[in-house]
Amino acid sequence: MSETLEPGVWGVVATPFIGSALSVDEAGLTRLVQHYERIGVTGLTVLGVFGEAVRLSVAERRQVLETVVDAVGLPLVVGVTGTATAPVIDEVLAAREVVGDRLAGAMVQVNSASPAVLGAHLRAVHEATGAGLVVQDYPLITGVKIGAADLVSVVRATPSVVAVKAEAPPTPAAIATLVAGTDVPVFGGLGGLGLLDELAEGAAGAMTGFSVPEGLIACVEAWRTGGHEAARQAYLPYLPLINFESQAAIGLAIRKEALRRRGLLAESAVRPPAPSMPEALSKQLDRHLSATPNAEVA
Repeated sequence: MSETLEPGVWGVVATPFIGSALSVDEAGLTRLVQHYERIGVTGLTVLGVFGEAVRLSVAERRQVLETVVDAVGLPLVVGVTGTATAPVIDEVLAAREVVGDRLAGAMVQVNSASPAVLGAHLRAVHEATGAGLVVQDYPLITGVKIGAADLVSVVRATPSVVAVKAEAPPTPAAIATLVAGTDVPVFGGLGGLGLLDELAEGAAGAMTGFSVPEGLIACVEAWRTGGHEAARQAYLPYLPLINFESQAAIGLAIRKEALRRRGLLAESAVRPPAPSMPEALSKQLDRHLSATPNAEVA
């Protein structure tokens, strides 16, 4: 059995772009992941949905991984964009070549509602790559819906699974089922909107994109030391911004602009066809950032 992921906050890393060509901004990426390391995340998730991996070339994905590996010493979960077995194997092998023993897990999407099909897929990926697998259940992106009980059966039958990232609403109920039925850590996502409720149902922490990840850490650490009420109080100041960033279609652009305003990115561009943040929301983003703890970066 592969070693399961450590509990805590796994920061999901944006891919910054720069200039009219929207080239990968290595300096901005370095600054961003070093900030994550300074604030005390457990590890990083690179080339996920928030990292716009699906819009990167093969060479750019390698460039992102090489930049992150050189910048920080944290363990890494690397996202996989494909859903069919052969291309997923290719992506995981390419990631292992760059990341080596720093690869804590390859994040593989649920690709079928059939436990038999999904289980065979996960086994084939592990047998070909040797990588531990983080199973991401994210039907909004894949269009694939699997019942929580069926996912439990797959995880229980697949020793190479090192964690589950549960992003099929309602996530608290799904996490409760997954935690009760498996012995691997289950992490919440979806921008952290349901983190407090997910922790109450046994989540091991958060693995998500948020422009002030300090808030995710504050909530998870408060839960560990003081339980529900402490975590609730720690998280309340961050929730208006989390909600603002959770707007459909433009959430990614809002988060990147917030990271730019924090001084962590030089530019906030997203690659088409993703829409940019509407200018009409600019003042409201400033209001949210000014009211959010730890949003200033020296």
